[in-house]
Amino acid sequence: QVQLVESGGGLVQAGGSLRLSCAASGRTFSSYTMGWFRQTPGKEREFAAAISSSGADTSYADSVKGRFTISIDNAKSTVYLQMNSLKPEDTAVYYCAARPYGTIFTTTRPYPYWGQGTQVTVSS
Repeated sequence: QVQLVESGGGLVQAGGSLRLSCAASGRTFSSYTMGWFRQTPGKEREFAAAISSSGADTSYADSVKGRFTISIDNAKSTVYLQMNSLKPEDTAVYYCAARPYGTIFTTTRPYPYWGQGTQVTVSS
């Protein structure tokens, strides 16, 4: 079992930056693959980025590639999402997700653990 708590969301102007954090509790955090997803009203939750437990492998949605960076600090049981060059279309609730072991997935179903989400709003 792992519990996830996101923080770092807020209001930012287009072109600005935010860093989201996801703190995890649980003794086996270092064995979890972690992901960030986002959701806007009336739309399905979509993949943004994911990272393997070791940090060696990452994956990004095309819409955020080159602007967002995911990283993991196993000593702090925390995963980060650095978001630069933000656009109004990045406005969403951002969710942290975890799955035990192995493969990075870009869909929601393989992730059994989810945080409550943090709102990111980018003004034009």
